[in-house]
Amino acid sequence: MARRALAAGADGDSGATLGVLNRICKVYALVAIAVPMFGFAAAGVMKVTGQTWVVVSILLTVVAAAVLGGLVLPRQTALLNADTATVKASKQLAMFTGIFNLLWVAVTIIMIVRPGSTLGH
Repeated sequence: MARRALAAGADGDSGATLGVLNRICKVYALVAIAVPMFGFAAAGVMKVTGQTWVVVSILLTVVAAAVLGGLVLPRQTALLNADTATVKASKQLAMFTGIFNLLWVAVTIIMIVRPGSTLGH
């Protein structure tokens, strides 16, 4: 989307769309703070807080939060505010967004598969 906005220049609606997407990501980042809290609570109720799959999913969640807060959101904001946004900057944003998404896919798979889970017995 960012590269499309760069190509369209000031004439297209892509810039406004990027602004909306940036606000959505910022709200998502704030709401996502609740995910680890609910995860800890659920793991506590299930008495699995020390199991490897829980620890790995928590670590991946922390890494995903760091990627979102430290790499994705600042680059989105820079692309929105810069008069000289570049294709290179938009490619970096796409790369870091992809890394963030892969981390969340890994967490989702771990939470569904639950290796070593005792709930299936």
